[in-house]
Amino acid sequence: MATLFSPSALFSTTSSSSSTTTTKPSKAPPPKPLLTLKPPPPTTNLIVTLTATAAALVLTTTPPSLADPPKSYNMYYGTAASAANYGGYGGNSNKQDSAEYVYDVPDGWKERLVSKVEKGTNGTDSEFYNPKKKSEKEYLTFLSGFRQLAPKDVVLNNLALSDVSLQDLISSADSVKSEEKKDEKGQVYYVYEIDGVGAHSLISVTCAKNKLYAHFVNAPAPEWTRDKDTLMHLHESFKTVGSF
Repeated sequence: MATLFSPSALFSTTSSSSSTTTTKPSKAPPPKPLLTLKPPPPTTNLIVTLTATAAALVLTTTPPSLADPPKSYNMYYGTAASAANYGGYGGNSNKQDSAEYVYDVPDGWKERLVSKVEKGTNGTDSEFYNPKKKSEKEYLTFLSGFRQLAPKDVVLNNLALSDVSLQDLISSADSVKSEEKKDEKGQVYYVYEIDGVGAHSLISVTCAKNKLYAHFVNAPAPEWTRDKDTLMHLHESFKTVGSF
């Protein structure tokens, strides 16, 4: 029996065969485009800038000082008069007009009113003290009837006669220094520095208007070490009126 061939089958086979033998090689894929780096977003720039700024501040900012702030002072006007005329410092034009001497007082120090008994025995005219340590203080004494200064050692010994604390300090002192100075107007001042075992004293003495004025700055040893610059300022601020 003869076998019948379907033309479509034959065509399909032929097409399939033709397709297989004529397939073209696949083309290579096109090269990928190069990646382009984009700048970081603004927020990233801001973070970087802030970080750099903060680091610079840490490196350049000066740390706060642990030292005490600078002292401020008030000028005291002393009249070397009776106890009835004692009173504060600064701002009193009448007291300023009648003042015979001046010295600086640290802000915050308190005035101790001097009794008539003290005035009559050792001539104390004014006194101020540190309320945190009352033995840290400055005060002034005056005596009438002195036209000029005696030798330095004689003056110091006479001051000690009426001041028991000064006697004790001198007797136990490691050193006692004395110096004669003149201000710009030629007025003579005796300057003493007494370095004791437990205390320190600075004394300035001068004569004016037929009176002898002695200004004292005293402090225990720890306070002297801590407040030396302030205490030296007080010592050097004393002057009689007419000499500044």
